[in-house]
Amino acid sequence: MNNFKPIYDVIVIGAGPAGYVAAIRAAQLGLQVACIDNWKNNQGESSLGGTYVNAGSIPSVALLESSKIYHSLKEDATKHGIEVSGLSLDVKKMIERKDQVVSDLSGQIKDSFKYHDVDSIHGNATLLNATKIEVVLCENDEKHILETKNVILATGSKSVDVACAKIDNELILNSKMTLDMDAIPKRLGVIGAGIVGLELAGIWNRLGSKVILLEAQEEFLMTPDFQISEEAYKLYCEQGLDLRLGARVMSTKTVDDKVIVDYQDLKGKHRITLDKLLVATGRRPNTEFLAVAEANLLLNESGFIHVDEQCCTNLPNVYAIGDLTLLGPMLAHKGMEEGVFVAERIAMGESTPVDYNVIPCVIYTEPEIAWVGQTEQALKAVNEPYKVGVFSLNTTGRGHTLSKANGMVKILSHAETDKILGIHIIGTRASELIAEAVLAMVFSASSEDLARTIHAHPSISEALQGAALTLDNRSVFAS
Repeated sequence: MNNFKPIYDVIVIGAGPAGYVAAIRAAQLGLQVACIDNWKNNQGESSLGGTYVNAGSIPSVALLESSKIYHSLKEDATKHGIEVSGLSLDVKKMIERKDQVVSDLSGQIKDSFKYHDVDSIHGNATLLNATKIEVVLCENDEKHILETKNVILATGSKSVDVACAKIDNELILNSKMTLDMDAIPKRLGVIGAGIVGLELAGIWNRLGSKVILLEAQEEFLMTPDFQISEEAYKLYCEQGLDLRLGARVMSTKTVDDKVIVDYQDLKGKHRITLDKLLVATGRRPNTEFLAVAEANLLLNESGFIHVDEQCCTNLPNVYAIGDLTLLGPMLAHKGMEEGVFVAERIAMGESTPVDYNVIPCVIYTEPEIAWVGQTEQALKAVNEPYKVGVFSLNTTGRGHTLSKANGMVKILSHAETDKILGIHIIGTRASELIAEAVLAMVFSASSEDLARTIHAHPSISEALQGAALTLDNRSVFAS
């Protein structure tokens, strides 16, 4: 028997990072909250956390860590005087560990819902109007109409399909399926050398696959700072990734448990034969079937929900957050901040708005890439006067002790005011180092502030101070 409340203060559709944070924060503020989510794990059971927890960054980073350990033992252990014999790889056990990490984190969300008295409903939700939602329960297909005073739409995004490479769940895979492979393909192809493609390519490359990435764009990684992208291209190629730019896939077919890919670049037409093919051509908002036409929810031609700066849709008391909107990048932590913002606005009438100018972006490869603020190419485009400071990680003592000295920190500051405009990092644990950069920019710090901040020695974080010092040629080390 379902104990739905007669009317809710808030119903959240979607239990990914944006949705579950919004639901919990609203409940903390004393509101009656329900969260509807339709994700099913491999056992057909509810698994909270959305794509991010179940088939995105969490499982990807879990496998990345496993692949790094294996690769380090295989390639680097002898440099430390450690002899490893009989090294073997149990991919199925690695996948089991990844699945356990996912299960644990999903369980934490479930426990938090229970603790905060959030009604967790496993079903498919459809917005009928600003106050009514139809839900079809996953367990028995029962239909119910729920009433609410406020709605938060947080259904996230899904992989973009391409006509030339249709997913078949066996040889041509999307990102989720690639994270579940229990054997190492000898030759793995990846359509798309964006963030998802690079993250997954790096994992399987370290585990022994020959990975070929086919990227339609002529330029590599156009979103980060160009200097960081150039360094990344060099390092990834040195690691064995076969990056082919300007490669437009024309067709694919499966023959005798192989995938045959025909693609074209400036040199002509080419054909490659692969054991598996990953399609990683981007993501689109998950708004299909989210609302009935009569609800008149306003979307753009790409399926993104139209919202104002308060995350309000065109419907009264209906909000959209996370990957569903064009406010900021498609990142979990961006959606989480919007979830808090909207929940507090509903409960208290006001909230601190999200500053989209200081949202850190991270690519979870090895080395990692992380950045916040403006890129050099963006500053040039608007003729903003700026200074540049670059410090190589191989200049830090800690980088050498870790045998992970590849990479750099790049700081951009205003040429006249010295205010930090952007910080860009490629290197080990860049995702952790970027937090200091975000904090500096939140408090409108100058490069001089960062240069005068004492950093522990030896540490990788010294590279931030070093980059600030190089802005005025004050670093004691050549970089």
